[in-house]
Amino acid sequence: MRDLGAKEHKRGTGRPSLPRDQFMVETILIAIGAFMIAATLLPLTDLDDWWVRVFDFPRLQITFLLAVALVAYTLVRDASTAWEYGFLAALGGCLAYQSYRMYPYTRLSRQQVQPSCRSDGNAIFSLLFANVLMTNRNAQALVQLVEQHDPDIFLAVECDSWWAERLSGLQESHPFTVLQPQENTYGMLLYSRLELRDASVRFLIQDDIPSIHACLRLKSGDEVELRCLHPRPPVPNENPRSTERDAELLMVGREMKQKHLPGVVLGDLNDVAWSRTNDLFRAISGMLDPRIGRGFYHTFNAKWPLIRFPLDHFFHTRHFRLVDFRRLSKFGSDHFPVYIKLSFEPDAETKQEHIHASPEDKQAAEEKIQEARH
Repeated sequence: MRDLGAKEHKRGTGRPSLPRDQFMVETILIAIGAFMIAATLLPLTDLDDWWVRVFDFPRLQITFLLAVALVAYTLVRDASTAWEYGFLAALGGCLAYQSYRMYPYTRLSRQQVQPSCRSDGNAIFSLLFANVLMTNRNAQALVQLVEQHDPDIFLAVECDSWWAERLSGLQESHPFTVLQPQENTYGMLLYSRLELRDASVRFLIQDDIPSIHACLRLKSGDEVELRCLHPRPPVPNENPRSTERDAELLMVGREMKQKHLPGVVLGDLNDVAWSRTNDLFRAISGMLDPRIGRGFYHTFNAKWPLIRFPLDHFFHTRHFRLVDFRRLSKFGSDHFPVYIKLSFEPDAETKQEHIHASPEDKQAAEEKIQEARH
């Protein structure tokens, strides 16, 4: 029972005073809820500052805290004022919005990429991607993963000269290579057993951030455009804004759309599946995301089980159906490696989702690219 003092009303508020413990709990819940509401609303703005865009990442964690605040506040104190009703409505609205944004990446949603039912080995190829964490020195564990899953294409990022030396043995089984080791955590190493044509390293936006561009020839003779990316993230010690990251993704997306050719884009994009940039990239490129309808596939941080985001991505054009897609076991990096097997099936182009960019999407992409260039 509340004591007599709890039954007294605060002057002019119309609300009963609360015992100290209950007041503290309510205050904490209001603080958590208000912060989660702000964390939901801020990314809806056009601001590219890192402290805004960082809230694109922990959508699952924000959703959990919104649910906790909503349920706990309802149990701790019955709504008796317009402010309390408004607070609960805001929590509920933000919870619904966050759930809506994540819904496509759950098994409840329709799969965007159709599963393959064919068995033509010449048209099937596999890719394995890993952010190695440059300071990680467990190269042998990664080599064993590559040998175990035996991908046709293997991409490693955050590779310095030490990693280039430790992975050099892969050239025996994967003789076609594009090697760009760097000491700034943005080096890239690409190994392929399938022929690579017109392979090059390009610096699209920033002089120290490489990307790999190549044409991959399948055993069937069909050619696939391949783009490997690792843009700089919007964090204080890297870049105070997301503009350069976004522009690099959109430049590649626009190029892939203009080519009208089968293509795959992969890498650590330092962006999450449910961000506005990801949505814009898919609209501009017309590419499909195999995670939609299958799961989050969180890849970072492999060392923090409760704080993980889907940062490592595969996108591909409508020419492919999915044979296999999975997150692999960790090997010492702060990222999990990811494996995908695709089947080139030209008829899939007319039977899978067509994604089109609106005039507003095209204008937004062009403005972002121009802003990064200046």
